[in-house]
Amino acid sequence: MHLIIKRHQLKILLHAKMKKMINYVLRAVCLMVYLIAIIGPAAPVPPAMVVPCQWLALALLAAHVGELLLFFPRMRRYQGPLAVSIALTLLFGLLHWAALPTRD
Repeated sequence: MHLIIKRHQLKILLHAKMKKMINYVLRAVCLMVYLIAIIGPAAPVPPAMVVPCQWLALALLAAHVGELLLFFPRMRRYQGPLAVSIALTLLFGLLHWAALPTRD
């Protein structure tokens, strides 16, 4: 039996892989902002970069707390422990909970 992939199936497959890769890149950016905000004052990082990262990290955390409160029922759909889902939502917000199933 030959494996035949139609053009639209390939587009869907590539689109899904691209979305996943973008999600990972955005998660890495979130982690870098948090890391610079936390260790920036003690590390050899330019102060002009630390203060904006601290404000951005604070804004991200505030937004993610809001998302947690609004989308808490969806957090329960995470396959692992609820505490892990909450932690991932606080770190990544939409990048975590948007990938969770929408229905049980």
